[in-house]
Amino acid sequence: MLRPLASRPVSALAGAFMETRLSRLLIPVFKKVNHIDTADCDVSQVRCFNDFFCRPLLPGRRTFSEDADALCAPCDGLLTLIPVDEDTVFPVKQTAFSLKRLLRDQKLAAYYAGGTALVFRLTVSHYHRYAYFDSGRKSKDRRIAGVYHTVQPVALSVRPVFTENSRCYTVIDSPVFGKCVQMEVGAMLVGRIKNHVPGKAAVKRGEEKGHFLYGGSTIILLMPKDSADFAPEIRKASRFGEEYPVKMGERIGTCRKK
Repeated sequence: MLRPLASRPVSALAGAFMETRLSRLLIPVFKKVNHIDTADCDVSQVRCFNDFFCRPLLPGRRTFSEDADALCAPCDGLLTLIPVDEDTVFPVKQTAFSLKRLLRDQKLAAYYAGGTALVFRLTVSHYHRYAYFDSGRKSKDRRIAGVYHTVQPVALSVRPVFTENSRCYTVIDSPVFGKCVQMEVGAMLVGRIKNHVPGKAAVKRGEEKGHFLYGGSTIILLMPKDSADFAPEIRKASRFGEEYPVKMGERIGTCRKK
């Protein structure tokens, strides 16, 4: 049953409906079922379901530290720290995948051996806009088409998730943390990952990078070896296989002094 549900035509059809005014009828039930609090958001310009799903924040509701050595979360979500071993294969939930296959770049994957993958899982109730985790110079976005697929546990046991999902990533050359990858992963019914600046550019910490349309989604941040020390409560949760809730702009670590 997952195959037709995860197909591109079904995802495209659902995405098109979410752009119509008729889709506004879904908002009250969606908001109630998922216990969504919109107190921090601007919902004054909602014309369709997708407008509600990627609603912007009110000014000042997510702030990034101005400390140069601060590592800040690029999004709201449930965070897990995953060490990248020398074989560049590591587990996410019930799926093990190759970093080389995820990036489709063997040389780039090898660069992160001994480093850390920060996996931010966004549920449908999370805020679905995301920002650059740090200032620096970004590369051109690389888009990898895939099979749109759900991030629900029932699906994880059936089909690989991150190796099949559509994804988009950029390499950010940060003067503080080094060369890092910030990746967006689409899930089932997410027909579009909307990034504002797909080409090379100078970017600033906290600047909005883009947003997801409807569906649960994931952001992955790949950091090189010895680039950061992470908050002890986050390290502890990850050690026990638990996800740690964070909000965009929250300080989650510090640059490791060279």
